Amino acid sequence: MKNYFNETRERWGDTSAYHEHQEKTKNYIKKKWSEASDGLMVVFAELAACKENGASVDSSEAQALIAKLQAYITSNFYICTDKILAGLGQMYIDDVHFKKNIDMCGEGTAEFVSEAIANFCQEK
Repeated sequence: MKNYFNETRERWGDTSAYHEHQEKTKNYIKKKWSEASDGLMVVFAELAACKENGASVDSSEAQALIAKLQAYITSNFYICTDKILAGLGQMYIDDVHFKKNIDMCGEGTAEFVSEAIANFCQEK
């Protein structure tokens, strides 16, 4: 985790979202971090199930889950604007650590989530 936090600080340490994240999570204890991370993975698992059930990235189900993902990030970490969400969507497939983690929910989930996010942000 220390390497992940160092990488995050190096990549986004100068952004307002990073500073907001630091402020919002400064009092998180280990249990709260675990709950927040687990909740995020639940949303990814729901997106994996959506994909496995044959839904397209632009389906109402997939788009509702992307809205849920955005709201979850905002509630637990920082305000996840559409611009930030679009960046996250790209990062989910470009960063091997994120891709591997998300694909634990099912092979191809990261790609599905990325495409669904792109659709979500484009439609707004």
